[in-house]
Order: sequence, then C-alpha cells, then structure tokens
Amino acid sequence: MTDHAEDPDRLLKWGLGGALFAALCCFTPLLVVVVAGVGLSALTGWLDYALFPLLFFCLAVVAQALWLRAGRPGPTPKRWATAIAALLAVLIIWIEFRFALRITLGAFAVVGIYAFFLNRMQSKGATQ
Repeated sequence: MTDHAEDPDRLLKWGLGGALFAALCCFTPLLVVVVAGVGLSALTGWLDYALFPLLFFCLAVVAQALWLRAGRPGPTPKRWATAIAALLAVLIIWIEFRFALRITLGAFAVVGIYAFFLNRMQSKGATQ
C-alpha cells in the first residue's frame, strides 16, 4: 500500500487544482454567483479571507510535490514554503487586498522558478 501523503503526482494534482480553483474564485465572480445562488450572499464579503490563504497554502503543497518529484534534492521545502504561504496570507489581508493580483502572480512565478531550479538540479545530477 502506498503512502498517499508522499505521492508527488497526487500532491501535485491536488496542489495545482486547489491553487487554480482558489485563483479562479478570487479573480472571477464565479464563487460569488454560486454562493448568492444558494442564498448565502452575506458570506461574499468574507470569501477572500479564506480563498487567498487557500491559494498560498496550495502553492506550498505544489512546492513540496515538485521537491518530491525531483528526487528530494536539498532540504525539504515544507517548513519554508508553509511559512511563506502564511506570511503572504497575512500580508495580503493586512494591506486589505491591494496588489492582490501582483502578489498572487509573484507567488505563482516563485513556484515556477523553484520548479525550474529543481529541474536543473535534477538534470545536472543525471549528467554527472
């Protein structure tokens, strides 16, 4: 029986899916329409307080999955990625969601750069 918590493909799928869902709900009126449609429109003002932390923590899961897929080079990103996700969530709420799109795009870019870095480390290890 495999350990699902350490399955990098499963973690990557769930992390990317959660991040894309949260981004879609943050930057489009999709969730507002759904919540209002079921009679809970009083909650729409509070959605971003849950969605942005969800987005950043899903990106932390993606970083962990990328590290696992790359063969675990270097220290685990679990602690620092989670700490960065928490700091970004606090920052974005503290600045009252100004620059939310820029911060979110920056977080996606950092995870992409980390993936590129891991890929380069993995290909260097394979050629040596």
